[in-house]
Amino acid sequence: MPIIDSQVHAYEANTPQRPWASVPNWPPHVTGDEMVAAMDKVGVDGAIFISAFSMYRYDDSYAKQVQRAHPGRMAIVKPVDPDDTGVADVVADWKKTPGAVGVRIMYTAEHKRAPDDPGFDRIARAAVKYDLPVNLLCWANLDNGTALIDRHPDTRFIIDHLGILQPRVPPAPPHPWADLPKVLELAKRKNVVIKVSGACTLSQEPYPYNDIWGPLARIFDAWGFERCLWGTDWTRAFAVVNYEQGVKPFLETKRLSEAERTMLMGGACAKAYGWSPAK
Repeated sequence: MPIIDSQVHAYEANTPQRPWASVPNWPPHVTGDEMVAAMDKVGVDGAIFISAFSMYRYDDSYAKQVQRAHPGRMAIVKPVDPDDTGVADVVADWKKTPGAVGVRIMYTAEHKRAPDDPGFDRIARAAVKYDLPVNLLCWANLDNGTALIDRHPDTRFIIDHLGILQPRVPPAPPHPWADLPKVLELAKRKNVVIKVSGACTLSQEPYPYNDIWGPLARIFDAWGFERCLWGTDWTRAFAVVNYEQGVKPFLETKRLSEAERTMLMGGACAKAYGWSPAK
């Protein structure tokens, strides 16, 4: 089974031709070519490229460009706008896009939307109709995220980043796993899988971040490895860990059997998205 990173963000430099909506604390550029080179260096075969909302909002043009350049290495997911009354047509068009494997809802606390927001309903229904999973960013907002999921039991959801707020700069917060009980409760919903992405940023220890494995073991027990998708969340995580540091702890740990590692680092992701990189 190939190794698949369930969440990466590639982007080009901030230019007038394709300006960023905001300027996060990320490198000046990590292009698709640079992302693939980083993957090659550590033996990652493919990745789910999530178009960066912080930079490009709902513009999917760069994601499409990178996927065309690396069709065997990158599948793509785009955020979709709940305020767009025609969002179902957007989802329909996205389904036809080469390499498109999902859509994304941004539902953090600052978005101040109710779980029964009609825009979310439009997206959830369209995702069922066009057979695409909905990636859901709801860290620090898990109660509302869970309520949204419960309203749409026929929609396939993929929870981003363990559902747990992760730091953009070190150090990790004093109680990084405070929301773990809510994450374990969410596992009871059978229409949901979870990304074990950015986990290394929650460590309060230096590389190789040995303190993450206790909480992760509880997540693996609750969700099962077939519903856990390893990922790095690079480049969002770059100020905390580099790409190699996001990969090697999972490749090298003795806490996973080879069967568990195979499922966590590729098998579950291939199943959830219906995509595998080319050999």
